[in-house]
Amino acid sequence: MTIAAETERGGETTIGRDAVERWEAIVVGAGLAGMYALHRLRQLGFKVRVYEAGHGVGGTWYWNRYPGARFDSESWTYGFSFSDELLREWDWKEHFSGQPENLRYCNFIADKFDLNRDITFGARVKSASWDEAANEWEVVFEDGRRARARFLITAIGPLSAPTMPAIEGVGDFQGEAWHTGLWPHHPVSFAGKRVAVIGTGASGVQAITEIAKTVGHLTVFQRTPNWCAPLRNSAIDAEAMAGIRARYDEIFARCRETWGCFVHAADPRNAVEVSAEEREALYEKLYNQPGFAFWQGNFRDSLMDKAANDPMTAFVIRKIRGRVKDQKVADKLIPANHGFGTRRVPLESGYYEVYNQPNVDLVDLRETPIECLTATGIKTSGADCAFDMIVFATGFDAITGSFDRIDIRGRDGQRLKDKWADGPHTYLGLNIAGFPNMLTLVGPHNAATFCNLPRCIEQNVEWVSDLLGYMREKGLTRLEATASAEEIWTAHVHETAARLLLMQVDSWMTGVNKNVAGRQKRTFMAYAGGAPKYRQKCDEVAALGYEGFALR
Repeated sequence: MTIAAETERGGETTIGRDAVERWEAIVVGAGLAGMYALHRLRQLGFKVRVYEAGHGVGGTWYWNRYPGARFDSESWTYGFSFSDELLREWDWKEHFSGQPENLRYCNFIADKFDLNRDITFGARVKSASWDEAANEWEVVFEDGRRARARFLITAIGPLSAPTMPAIEGVGDFQGEAWHTGLWPHHPVSFAGKRVAVIGTGASGVQAITEIAKTVGHLTVFQRTPNWCAPLRNSAIDAEAMAGIRARYDEIFARCRETWGCFVHAADPRNAVEVSAEEREALYEKLYNQPGFAFWQGNFRDSLMDKAANDPMTAFVIRKIRGRVKDQKVADKLIPANHGFGTRRVPLESGYYEVYNQPNVDLVDLRETPIECLTATGIKTSGADCAFDMIVFATGFDAITGSFDRIDIRGRDGQRLKDKWADGPHTYLGLNIAGFPNMLTLVGPHNAATFCNLPRCIEQNVEWVSDLLGYMREKGLTRLEATASAEEIWTAHVHETAARLLLMQVDSWMTGVNKNVAGRQKRTFMAYAGGAPKYRQKCDEVAALGYEGFALR
């Protein structure tokens, strides 16, 4: 079995094998965060280089090419807002745009701002170590190449370290095998084939829905069912796009004031304080709206109070039962160990109806666990099943996993993975005590994990670049969070999360991944206070001369 990542190459820049490239700032990753960091730092006059493992820009949209991959943010809220020209020139074709168009958008940005000239592709980072004497970072790539810079900026993404399932014989299968996060660049046909999908998270839900349209026979292996809500996507014609463009100021102002930077804001009422009829009316209204309306636009206590969450969950159960014909199958699709919205909610377009097809089977791994993979398929406790293709929709080692895969060593050789052994410790989610001059965009303890990402990316990048600009203006060359500032921020992160029901649930948001050793203990990975409060805190720190940082 071969899990392929990419088969197309292009635009690759090489580094001399024996030379050490030197920059003022190194950015790791050419997704949207890395692209904007490059653009912003160049504007400030920094000599900066981006290093990217892939062979093109786009990050998530470069790697995740699986069928059905698309936004769960409204497209017109997702795009960058920093350039009026960009907003005028790009037309979105769908309210929730798909991967091919999203990747075209990323390349459009790269071309418009001439970013590729300062990006080295095909450069996967193996290690990064702080050189105290030189006051700079040395980055070593997997092929032995090296680069050095005063500042190291990670833009490696919260969901960019794909994981395979912890199943015996996972490499034994001799048929086609693909991981959704490492999808090949060539078309994959499902027609007439016996296909297995392992996993029913967000990528699994999207892929299963698309695969079912053309597959010969599909078997879905589900360990933990997820609550899903309808996406309700539709096309955007020229007239609608003109209306969106005229409202961009209003749209982005709305995103700045909401908890997750989506256009959806919680209803100010408490579910426990209104009548059952009022609750049902709001549930029905939101369920029929696009995107995260039902999740993020519901009663404000829905994700904090079980008494408020229970009626919302019961409503969704009724919807699932109304869409799935076989109630025994519906039973398997309904989560029993957590309420609606206490994990990030996958959005779907006909997912539940897939299980009404005669050529689709659902295997509940809690009842019939997988024993091993074989050369011809999957052996469960109940049967030996033959397949032509296996799709691993088993997700990522979220948030900290992309850091763990790089040997990052700070002051006195301290390894970041060791420091974070019991969960991440950060200051503002942007720097780590003991790791001078390292800035972590969209990292742990950052509001971006729950965010409509480009909205939080812009805030992260602008704050970090302003910090580096401030240091240059003041003749400073070193920054590091103080241990006390880190301790206070980390405690605040955990206190903020404690009031949410999601802290009672195992998920990637609480640091649990059964496919990764050492990821069985809950620890909060994000900042749950919301993007507006996070932005306010960052602005306060900056206004006080970057309080909490030792600058020199």
